[in-house]
Amino acid sequence: MPQTTARIKKQGKNFEIIVDLDKAVKFKKGESKSNDFLEADVVFSDSKKGMKSPEKELTQAFGTTDVNAIAEKIVKEGEILLTQEYRDEERDKRMKQIVDYLANSSSDPKTGKPHTPERIKNALEQAHVNIKNIPVEEQAKEIIEKISAILPIKLETKRIKIQVPAIYTGKVYGLVSSYKEKEKWLDNGDLELVASIPSGTALFSFYDKLNSATHGSAITQEIEE
Repeated sequence: MPQTTARIKKQGKNFEIIVDLDKAVKFKKGESKSNDFLEADVVFSDSKKGMKSPEKELTQAFGTTDVNAIAEKIVKEGEILLTQEYRDEERDKRMKQIVDYLANSSSDPKTGKPHTPERIKNALEQAHVNIKNIPVEEQAKEIIEKISAILPIKLETKRIKIQVPAIYTGKVYGLVSSYKEKEKWLDNGDLELVASIPSGTALFSFYDKLNSATHGSAITQEIEE
């Protein structure tokens, strides 16, 4: 696995550690609780020059000289230097996610037929779309707008009527806010709304999240056009 530097500046001092890039990124994102990302049990003031941080500075900045405890703080709170290769791989992954999503959830408005993944990818590249590091569903509409001048495309959507029990409205509102067409608060505190959800995998994902947030108590009904 590629090695890189994770670093942080505290109290005017630089602190650096050498880490496994993939493991450190997963730890920072909370995808892994394992702190086995350290490649050397040393905290440096300048890793390139091999200059170690004095124990006094470690204690002042982190309250400890324990390398593992300090490393966790550096990775969580500091910066992990990403290699160009890693950036390229992550961009390719996001590109594939977007292409797969649009291939399954969109169509040509003129013919009603889906576009091939290749045509979608070409349009994304021609439009120089900046794919963000956020869930696909949250940027799909923006991406559609950017590539529609190159490729006639529209998201296939389902209109869903949803009633959420009052006790769960706080958890659900953020989930449905980007999809809702209209809403109505009932006298008992329940939330009734109509949402337009992209078809395909996005719809299944939405139902999973809705059921999880409400423990299956939300009432849904597909609105026939």
